[in-house]
Amino acid sequence: MEAAAISASHAHEDEHHGPPAANRSSRVEPQLLGMLLFIISEVMVFGAFFTAYFFIRVVADDHTWFPVDGKDLPVAVAGVNTAILLSSSLTMHWAQTSIKNGNRFGLRAGMLTTFLLGATFLFIQINEYIHIGFSPQDHAYGSVFYGLTGLHGAHVTIGLVLLGMVTVRSFRGHFSPEQHRGVEVPGIYWHFVDIMWIIVYTTIYVI
Repeated sequence: MEAAAISASHAHEDEHHGPPAANRSSRVEPQLLGMLLFIISEVMVFGAFFTAYFFIRVVADDHTWFPVDGKDLPVAVAGVNTAILLSSSLTMHWAQTSIKNGNRFGLRAGMLTTFLLGATFLFIQINEYIHIGFSPQDHAYGSVFYGLTGLHGAHVTIGLVLLGMVTVRSFRGHFSPEQHRGVEVPGIYWHFVDIMWIIVYTTIYVI
């Protein structure tokens, strides 16, 4: 009896080997919560840039602020680019909905299309930098223009890396209706990138 009790005690200790499970004070899953907190921090970063934009816009005279003719800004091209990026949000949503419904073809097609649309947006943005005709050090508007669009472009680049990884994994069959957090979390980030571009485009190009 004593030997059996000792054996049971050892078995019980083996089951609880290692640190106890972490206490979760939130009902939100850790991966989703981490992405949401990251997005909140990025909103603050963009907020700092927009604050600088509006401050300089108020205190600077017209010559210091924008010596370049407003008609020279590629507003139409940027508008088309905006439509391309917004379309990528729709295809991302298609991919997310497809995997939740077990549609692997929709997931793969949606992810691949989203990646290609995002890459097209970034290519057009870089081409715009080459032909726009002013640099960050030329005037205040140049600094704000390259600062905000460059910050957003960096986020697009990060997003494309994430989308590329998800696309490769989707073609390898790594996701299912029960296990699709790896699609949902990068999708939230990509939607955030698209929303921020609407604000950047409206502020920089339209206003």
